[in-house]
Amino acid sequence: MKNIIEIDGHKAIVSFDPEIGMLRGEFVGLTGGADFYARDVDRLYQEGKTSLNVFLEMCKEKGLAPFREFSGRFNIRLPPKMHEAAVVAAASENKSLNEWVTEAIEAAAEAS
Repeated sequence: MKNIIEIDGHKAIVSFDPEIGMLRGEFVGLTGGADFYARDVDRLYQEGKTSLNVFLEMCKEKGLAPFREFSGRFNIRLPPKMHEAAVVAAASENKSLNEWVTEAIEAAAEAS
């Protein structure tokens, strides 16, 4: 089951908060926090729209960029044995480690 919803073109992760018995949404890719709560899915979408609009308006008023920029680069730390295994797996498919990792991340992202 996917726990990602899209509101006005922006993705949010949804979880259930058992302490308060509500659904919680949190937008990803923003430069700040914009979370929202509701007891049902329809209301969650409404609250998400409101939260996003308030966040965007606040950024506009303060002259802040609302969205994170992704460079396409990140570092990862692995145990040496896992690093070696990944290099071997990539080479066995005649791919660079970067190509192999990119494909693995792409497949995992599409499955979520």
